[in-house]
Amino acid sequence: MIMGTVDTIIVGQLGAEAIGAVAVGGVLFFTVVVVGLGMLLGLDTLVSQAFGAGRRDDCRHVLWQGVYLALALAPPLTAVVFASRPMLRAFGVQPTVVRLAVPYVEALAWSLGPLLIFAAFRRYLQAVNRLKPIVFALISANLINALANWILIFGHAGIPALGVTGSGWATTTARIYMALVLVVVVIRDDFRQLSKSSWTIPKPDPEVLKRLIALGLPAAAHLTLEFGIFALATTLAGRFDPVSLAAHQITLNMASLTFMIPLGLSAAAAIRVGQALGRNDRAGAARAGGTAIALSASFMMVSGLVFLLIPRTIVGAFTAEDAVINQSLVLLRIAACFQLFDGLQGVTTGALRGLGDTHTAMYTNFFAHWALGLPIGYTFAFIAGFGVIGLWIGLSFGLIVAGIRLIFVWRSRSRTLHGEPQSPTPAH
Repeated sequence: MIMGTVDTIIVGQLGAEAIGAVAVGGVLFFTVVVVGLGMLLGLDTLVSQAFGAGRRDDCRHVLWQGVYLALALAPPLTAVVFASRPMLRAFGVQPTVVRLAVPYVEALAWSLGPLLIFAAFRRYLQAVNRLKPIVFALISANLINALANWILIFGHAGIPALGVTGSGWATTTARIYMALVLVVVVIRDDFRQLSKSSWTIPKPDPEVLKRLIALGLPAAAHLTLEFGIFALATTLAGRFDPVSLAAHQITLNMASLTFMIPLGLSAAAAIRVGQALGRNDRAGAARAGGTAIALSASFMMVSGLVFLLIPRTIVGAFTAEDAVINQSLVLLRIAACFQLFDGLQGVTTGALRGLGDTHTAMYTNFFAHWALGLPIGYTFAFIAGFGVIGLWIGLSFGLIVAGIRLIFVWRSRSRTLHGEPQSPTPAH
């Protein structure tokens, strides 16, 4: 997420159109890649439950099935990214923004495969409590991305200035590096635990692949619905002037940045709940999910207050254009209203995933965002004439409904966790 924020801050020096291009191009890319990322979320459930039950061989076996799945998904999804470029024009995005966004998306498209490989190895490592390699990969990759942005966008070290397109290539370079780091770490760990002569990569296992797909499809649908609504909001914001689109992107960056804490806690909840179920500790699973939800709620209440108290300081980090700043201030106050609920729905989704439930979040997001939030946002934006502010009113409403719904679902599920122990199904 910080990579995207750095991209926005640096290209912001090129003007509102550049910010808008990164906004539109970024959400177009992530609307596609999120399908692949969602398909890999089944690794959380299978690896964490196997790890909790002490079945380390199963953990490794499931990882490589996830890698096979990532490799199978990468080519068609990359093709979809390239094929979806005409959508920018079809949705009526400003031509000056489209001109910059298309080459940016083309550069980002080549990072899709490495990003899926990184995701598979990351989910495995965090499910077996190996977090330091992930943190190292992400921090160092962000440094590489920032340096590459500086070189490629403005033209340094003998390389011509590529503008917004250079930002896309910088991010792609950093993602390739991230994937390589985790692949090397896992293979090195394998060599330490196994003799080199006996080290082999497991063959594709249809049964485990079926389980990953069964868990991943609803999760992918859920993420597509959730990210898709923000992608659609961004393309709709592109119908307004570049100032409105830039303000939308700045606010979306900040809302997404604060959401990284609930997202991390969501992964922790999925893993801790899954590990507890693996060792038949149902009460521990309930405690793990509840603790993650409480931590998320606390953080997001604070972030909402920060949005309300120092909005000008936040927006000033992205742009010096008065028109963009004034529009962003209004949107940031709206974002403050849904921070708590965004955190609740994010972490609760992870806790439910640890239980093996990836369907509830999918249905909830469809109803909250697409059946309620989108019509409300469109009505306020285009019929009532509120513009981009109307879109954010709709986004806020959808997140509030989703948060309330999922927290009630978790409360019901956590009560059932105190019943009789139930052994989890083996990975294979």
